[in-house]
Amino acid sequence: MNWNILHKLQLKSGSKKQRLEKITKILLENRGYKNKKEIKEFLNPDINKITPKSVGINQKELKRALSRINSAIKNKEQIAVFGDYDADGICATAILWETLNEMGADVMPYIPYRIDEGYGLSETGIKNLKLKIKNCSLIITVDNGIVANKAVDFANKKGIDVIITDHHVPSRKLPKAYSIIHTTKLCGGGVAWLLSQEILNSKFEILNKSQITNHKSQTNQHLELVVLATIADLVPLTFANRALVKCGLEELRKTKRIGLLALIQESQINKSAIDVYEVGHIIAPRLNAMGRIEYAMDSLRLLCTKDRNRAKTLAEKLASTNRRRQELTIEAFEHAKIKVKSQKSKVKSLIFIGHESYEQGVIGLVAGRLVEEFYRPSIVLSLGEKISKASARSINGFNIIEFIRGAGELLMDVGGHPMAAGFTVETSKIALLAQKFESMADKLLSDKSFQRDLRIDLEILFSDLNLNLTERLLLLSPFGVGNPKPTFLTRNLTISDMRLVGAENKHLSLKLSGDNSSFYAIGFGFGKRADEIKIGDAVDLVYTPEVDEWNGDKRIKLKVKDFKINSG
Repeated sequence: MNWNILHKLQLKSGSKKQRLEKITKILLENRGYKNKKEIKEFLNPDINKITPKSVGINQKELKRALSRINSAIKNKEQIAVFGDYDADGICATAILWETLNEMGADVMPYIPYRIDEGYGLSETGIKNLKLKIKNCSLIITVDNGIVANKAVDFANKKGIDVIITDHHVPSRKLPKAYSIIHTTKLCGGGVAWLLSQEILNSKFEILNKSQITNHKSQTNQHLELVVLATIADLVPLTFANRALVKCGLEELRKTKRIGLLALIQESQINKSAIDVYEVGHIIAPRLNAMGRIEYAMDSLRLLCTKDRNRAKTLAEKLASTNRRRQELTIEAFEHAKIKVKSQKSKVKSLIFIGHESYEQGVIGLVAGRLVEEFYRPSIVLSLGEKISKASARSINGFNIIEFIRGAGELLMDVGGHPMAAGFTVETSKIALLAQKFESMADKLLSDKSFQRDLRIDLEILFSDLNLNLTERLLLLSPFGVGNPKPTFLTRNLTISDMRLVGAENKHLSLKLSGDNSSFYAIGFGFGKRADEIKIGDAVDLVYTPEVDEWNGDKRIKLKVKDFKINSG
């Protein structure tokens, strides 16, 4: 693993206060914030500065959408909010449906079924929607639609106007929708929230402001959904997203939304301490699970229900489904890993693997695990008799959506982001597609592409580590994609104690000393590297400091990212 130290110069001597100030300044610079204005805005994100214009949404398209929505509400037209089956799409659907419902609209949510209808707005989805909402004359998509050219053409022929709200990467030709509200700077839930704010603030003919029970309350309640969507969809936590997550976490920690309370209770997490990890690894997977292997409407029902008993039942169902999703993912991943390792030659530049046993809903997760295991862009297919579905995950610096579109002539549809994408292909063309992808990957990727980089902010001394520093680090939170936890390097530390811990001794616990200071460290998954070191060895350690609290006592514990024997 290549250690990429962002700030190469070692800190000069100085008082503890001076060194603390210097470390903070370097951390901010590493994240692109150098002048006073940038630093102030980063440390004090203002949600009121997030506007359609600030995130690049076309103002004419927005005005046109608002006018059409106003007309639909005024004339009691049947409106459908057409969502997606992942956590982002479910939250986006809830936000817009609740807002329109409060405005007095005749509106129904619609979530497609992954197996029968596939991703996003489709002809099949519109036909099925019409069976439930017979006189639908306006469809508003959330978290999808920007590449749904054929589906929009079909809707237009049926006399249905389509307003697209989306954040995915558009293709060269945009759909002929009534209006397109699009930005790649937010997740789907963020785009839906912005549109909802514009609807709430618009002076619609049909609305007296007194009809809105509590505009501010509605805004804040939806922020707790926006934060779920933003973290779940792994968008960079910078600029607008940082403000939404920071404010959204505050709202989530004091939520009164019955469905979320039930989910939090079932998950056995501390509501008041919910952070990015709890959302990304505990709450969001449960919301996602339904759409992966069942029908995502139950996740939407959970978010919107006002019945406590129903919320409890749905939360239990989501948890049970999530456990089954975990089992399916492990089975498929282990199968795929064996297939990759059994290849006669070395692992290729691109992993392209499929099987009829792989569930459509977990192939994206399997692709992500293959990237972690082999550090190659990975495409995993759920093979069907005539049609196959694929999901892809990428490595740093490799735009997977552009890569896949390079073989667009062989595909039925494709969509996604630079780091994650999906497509549909005729099963009979898979062999040809594999050859095409392999040829393209060999030209675009080299051995250097597969070198994992470990991002390190700077080198510090153990004597720099104290509670003042960890409190200062928290000012940079929330951490996530685009704003990683501060990572430090300290050299020439002595291992004074070590042992294996956890199930099957998977983890490595260390006690390290240096600069007249000692700290405990935990290396999750580092058990397999225990034979590289022994007590008394000197090591260079890369880590993130965290505060461990027990019975009111606070102490610093280090989370190991990597280590190397110090050669002197």
